[in-house]
Amino acid sequence: MTLFFVTFFLIYGSMHLYAFMKAKAAFAFSVRASLGVGFFMLIMLFAPVLVRFSEKAGFESFARLMSYTGYIWLGILFLFLSAAVVIDFYRLLVSAAGFILRRNFSSLAVSAPYAFFVPLAFSIVIAIYGYFEARNIRTETVVIQSPRIPAEAGSIKIVQITDVHIGLIVREERLKRILDAVRKAAPDILVSTGDLVDGQIDNLSHLAELLQEVKPRYGKFAITGNHEFYAGIDQALEFTEKAGFTLLQGQGQTVGGLINIAGVDDTQASAYGGFHGVSEQQLLSGFSNNLFTLFLKHRPLVNKEVIDLFDLQLSGHVHKGQIFPFSILTWLYYPTQAGFAELSERSGLYVSRGSGTWGPPIRFLSPPEVTLIELVPAN
Repeated sequence: MTLFFVTFFLIYGSMHLYAFMKAKAAFAFSVRASLGVGFFMLIMLFAPVLVRFSEKAGFESFARLMSYTGYIWLGILFLFLSAAVVIDFYRLLVSAAGFILRRNFSSLAVSAPYAFFVPLAFSIVIAIYGYFEARNIRTETVVIQSPRIPAEAGSIKIVQITDVHIGLIVREERLKRILDAVRKAAPDILVSTGDLVDGQIDNLSHLAELLQEVKPRYGKFAITGNHEFYAGIDQALEFTEKAGFTLLQGQGQTVGGLINIAGVDDTQASAYGGFHGVSEQQLLSGFSNNLFTLFLKHRPLVNKEVIDLFDLQLSGHVHKGQIFPFSILTWLYYPTQAGFAELSERSGLYVSRGSGTWGPPIRFLSPPEVTLIELVPAN
């Protein structure tokens, strides 16, 4: 955990330093102005920590204010950095070309004020757009034919929500939007593939009651994500169960005599001493191959040893980067960061972009989704 914090503050601090230097070059700050801007950036740098401490201390209003301010700033800063780096790279190319060719390319150069204001305008416009995109819940439909779906069952509708991140930012209004999309999909089964909650969830039992109102005929099932452990695993599990979900922690069951559903804890559990250490192979081998097997796993990492022991793995976690171009970085680690991927003749993986937001209440080129999976007999 210490390594994580050191790495986070080194990276986030460097982002602030870069933005400060860009602003200073554009405005030629006085010493007093530099101290003022630096102080603001210092507060924003430590905003995530201030949010957690004030949340734990019970100062919820202050925590929500700092959460909105600090995380929106984080999103704008990331977008600013992304655009500014591109412009600085262009400026470097112009300078290098002038030096190598011994020609004056000053007419092609970008001045320091433009190199600051263009990325700033870009980041603010995209952040505003991304705020509204994050509230625009889309329903993605995936139809899967399988010989392991009984013909008499017709179709089985499974709705997936994931990465809702109920907490300081995602509350009643956002949750109701998500649940409206769930109801319209008319699920037979509802699954939550982790990160249902985020941070402290004190005084949010009424949100569990909103979730409890959705009652599919074959039930609701959930697994843990990494944020359940950050929030406090006992509190998170209590909330999830109160919401009406059956928790699958290295467990599985046959539902309605129609399909098998199995789920595992997120790997973050091992760091908190709460990992249910059944292997995926041991868990999935216990099911009959005659029925469709749905495997719930928070992170879209596929264990090659269990391919062909399940029909469909449902995952989330990645948010498809949430804010482009961060999706480029997440793609390097998670080759399938959104959508469907065929793993073998039998097995497939579907990765949701997530239903809520983590950190900045902003999405760009990664709209939130509720996923409808329709399972139909092969014939």
